[in-house]
Amino acid sequence: MTGYDIAGLIGVATILAGYAVATMGRLDPKGAPSLAINFAGASLILLSLTQRFNLSATIVEAAWALIALVGLIRIALRRLTHRGPMTPG
Repeated sequence: MTGYDIAGLIGVATILAGYAVATMGRLDPKGAPSLAINFAGASLILLSLTQRFNLSATIVEAAWALIALVGLIRIALRRLTHRGPMTPG
């Protein structure tokens, strides 16, 4: 087993754990922590796919990572626009 295999397995475990916790109602699936978990897990799986390429798995994981990343960017932009004017000190 290579480091890439281990990264892929950690990615799978990360996504499954995040999904389980969200399904149990302990994590908001639209929240930044859940999206970060999905992005990290999918990215680790994509890393493993660089060594043992599989087109369909790559498409699924790239889409998974992209959707999570878009969600994280939207949250960040929302936070930036709702901060209001900066106060000194």
